[in-house]
Amino acid sequence: MQCLTFSAKSQLRSAQIFNLGAVLATLCMPLFPIFFVWIGVSIFVYSANIQHPNPKVRRYTQYAGYRFYGVSGCLLASMIFSGVLLSWVGGGFSLLLLLWLVASSVVVPAGIWAIMKARREHWQEMQAEVPDTANAA
Repeated sequence: MQCLTFSAKSQLRSAQIFNLGAVLATLCMPLFPIFFVWIGVSIFVYSANIQHPNPKVRRYTQYAGYRFYGVSGCLLASMIFSGVLLSWVGGGFSLLLLLWLVASSVVVPAGIWAIMKARREHWQEMQAEVPDTANAA
């Protein structure tokens, strides 16, 4: 078994990174490639941080994932029904602005609050044992 040390700053960054990415991607949502690129990158970030040895890091990542993936699913459903929604809101640009407003009102305030809350928490260095992969083969 190998013992790894996680610094307090590293844990703080891990707790904040998903929220930060989700906030930036949501704010840049009209630039669709950035939003979709973050969806792909966020899967990697989520899967890496959800296995973190510190439960606080896992909790921050989990709730950020709930918010971001929930909004992403709602946006997907809105795109499926966009033919109907276009006539209700007055066109494509109005629909884009409405969806952006809804997504931003969910992800951005909660994400910024989580980033600030993580910064206020007390983080301390921790050690975790991991299996030695060099001798596994």
